[in-house]
Amino acid sequence: MWTFAGVAALIGFYLAGGYCALRATQTARTAQGAVGWVVFLLTVPVVAVPAYLLLGQHRYHGYYIARRESARVMKNIQDFGDKTAPAPGSTAIPPAPFEYCANLPAARGNAARLLIDGQQTFAAIFAAIDKAARYVLVQFYLIQDDSIGRKLRDHLVAAARRGVTIRIMTDPVASIGLPQAYLDALRAEGIIVADHPGKTGRWSRFKLNFRNHRKTVVVDGTCGFIGGLNVGDQYVGKNSQFSAWRDTHLELRGPMVSQLQLIFAEDWHWQTNSLLIDELTWEAPAQDEDAVGLIVATGPGDLTETGSLMFFSAICAAQERIWIASPYFVPDQDIVTALRHAALRGIDVRILMPDKADHHLVGLAALAYLDDIREAGVRIFRYTEGFMHQKVFVVDNALAAVGTTNLDNRSFRLNFEAMALFFDKEFALKVDMMLRRDMERSYEMERTLAEQPPFVRFGAPVARLFAPLL
Repeated sequence: MWTFAGVAALIGFYLAGGYCALRATQTARTAQGAVGWVVFLLTVPVVAVPAYLLLGQHRYHGYYIARRESARVMKNIQDFGDKTAPAPGSTAIPPAPFEYCANLPAARGNAARLLIDGQQTFAAIFAAIDKAARYVLVQFYLIQDDSIGRKLRDHLVAAARRGVTIRIMTDPVASIGLPQAYLDALRAEGIIVADHPGKTGRWSRFKLNFRNHRKTVVVDGTCGFIGGLNVGDQYVGKNSQFSAWRDTHLELRGPMVSQLQLIFAEDWHWQTNSLLIDELTWEAPAQDEDAVGLIVATGPGDLTETGSLMFFSAICAAQERIWIASPYFVPDQDIVTALRHAALRGIDVRILMPDKADHHLVGLAALAYLDDIREAGVRIFRYTEGFMHQKVFVVDNALAAVGTTNLDNRSFRLNFEAMALFFDKEFALKVDMMLRRDMERSYEMERTLAEQPPFVRFGAPVARLFAPLL
């Protein structure tokens, strides 16, 4: 028997569902996402309205504030870019589509060192922190209070005691388990820790859609790091489930460091409402290697779908091959079509992904996409020596990228991501050699979805329904 209060509550949910459905049509980043939310909100509002409040805000309007207020430093980087701009036609692949995604110019005079796996990466980061003279900027999606997390803390504390200014921030959801005592120990040494943006209300930390997935370290404005590794023991192979952890990071020098630093400054402003522009060095010296490169930072604050467009541009630019390594493969239809078209053009298209998933729903959804692209000639390699977490691609012998962007909808539309792109033959060949070694530790997938066990056969299409949120 319905009570008056029950009927009123139900009517309230339907009214709220109607309002949220209207909001979804205005703010969803894709038509498919808008349709999905509208149907969900109007048919099951009791469940859908709370879900929408958690997951449904599709545009990060406040982030534009940081972009606008960093206009002055962006102009400085643009002016510096004019001095370091590559000569027209000097790159085998035109950088213009990627410059559009980055809203920054490609620059020559860069150098990069591939850091393969956690041991190399953390050794290089800690060494750079130990040499810092003025400041260190640290941003990780995830920091854990374990052996490697405490080593990071100790190196930062040692630098702070030398008079180096340290700033550190994390993603509020991913690092929710980081103890307050860890952060208090940093603050006690004068290290500036970015508070999570609770100024907009405690509810904000539980808006799960928007995650800052970037992993950045900048030292004195002249040395930078970017890649797939977070701070935790599992990233150095100390994980009972995966043991070995395969990942890739980069050590950067040259003008790209200024670009990487700009992205940090924007994120810092959004999280703390304070500007760093006048406190940082903005002209990283050119390097003898003279590689042309660009930091492409993407996220839900962008007006267009820059994450997907970056991959689409890379696939379309391929004349001989495109190899992509990603732990998660839940692409949008544009990327699926681009991969199929490239393979049908005779391009050597390879996707390298882990054989064992760390997120089962994501891993299951990926299997629903593979038959379509394999039928067109795309080759799928499954990495078997532990878990592969790197985010890397190489196009011909002309373009290679390392960073944080996965080949999935979450990275394309919901996360804040960053990739370091090099329009450089020597760097592309280094990435080529690295991926060849990884493929030697993999097997080529040949079984179709119909040949998989029943749970996979029936579960993968269902998991794919959640693709917009994965």
